[in-house]
Amino acid sequence: MNATQEKTSAGLTGGASEDTRIRRSKLASPLITLAHGGGGKAMRELIDDVFINAFSNPTLNTLEDQARVPLAELARLGDRLAMTTDSYVVDPIFFPGGDIGKLAVCGTVNDLAVGGATPLYLTCAVIIEEGMQVETLRRIVTSMAETARAAGVSIVTGDTKIVGRGSCDKIFINTAGIGVIRQDYRLGANQARPGDRILVNGYLGDHGATILNARGDMHLTSPIQSDCAALHGLISVLLEAAPGTRFIRDATRGGIASVLNEIAEASACGIEIAEAATPIHQEVKGFCEILGLDPLYLANEGKLVAVVPEAEAAAALQAMRAHPLGRDAADIGAVLADGRAGRVHMQTVFGGRRIVDMLIGEQLPRIC
Repeated sequence: MNATQEKTSAGLTGGASEDTRIRRSKLASPLITLAHGGGGKAMRELIDDVFINAFSNPTLNTLEDQARVPLAELARLGDRLAMTTDSYVVDPIFFPGGDIGKLAVCGTVNDLAVGGATPLYLTCAVIIEEGMQVETLRRIVTSMAETARAAGVSIVTGDTKIVGRGSCDKIFINTAGIGVIRQDYRLGANQARPGDRILVNGYLGDHGATILNARGDMHLTSPIQSDCAALHGLISVLLEAAPGTRFIRDATRGGIASVLNEIAEASACGIEIAEAATPIHQEVKGFCEILGLDPLYLANEGKLVAVVPEAEAAAALQAMRAHPLGRDAADIGAVLADGRAGRVHMQTVFGGRRIVDMLIGEQLPRIC
């Protein structure tokens, strides 16, 4: 890549810089054109006016090909490096409760945090369709910058590509993340033990229902809003209250049903949850009944599933409920030791039991 035209790197802190090397080019066109990906003046204007202005910090403004971070700071925070990457193609790109930019930051922060990592640095690579409104792009990038600042992470490097009309749908974003895991955190799906409790931090399925409703195909009026949020603060509180926590996962595509099946398979155990204890908004239940969907498989972007030792469950719930993102936290079930290894069941409100299997295929495409 060309260091001065395509790549951007950021430093350890956000905010505007007084670095005199920062360029101040301004976009002249209201629309994204193929010239904005050509490596010349138009691309320089795009990067300066949209990305650098939003993500500006001292290291970013030097425009090197890579972000350079001090190893001493990483070593001070933990003994293992955590890395993750994800791509976002959600449709529509703006929806109640968020947008593709906020989703990209929160999703990557959460993927780091559920492993016990402190999220530190993100990358931002975008593929933009020719003809996109510059103000639409600016709105997305501003949302990313605001979300990253609120989460205490820095967007430290990036890349921009422009493709012809019809080659992508408006904008696709890829983010990668780096964090550091504390020495005493050893979380894993294979750590669940009989008697452990299954906790969630609130109402499930809101994001999936919101995205489908926002597409307008059903023309339904609903107050459902995405739960898109960065969960690292909540996870820190949870781990402090329940240091013996076995496993945490954000329940995105495939919903909590897929997460529970992963736990049951990896730990060779059975899991049973109670329908009456599982928090799902009535609007989401009604939405799913109309469309023939199961809310347990709907995507979430601000909900986690935690496996906690029974002795620490009460303290974990109390701590989670004291946090804004865990006010509706609930204990929904337990890990079993009765021979149903690899199986997940639900006690229904009618007194029966049903199997909650792994999702086959895609219930809703382009949900994140």
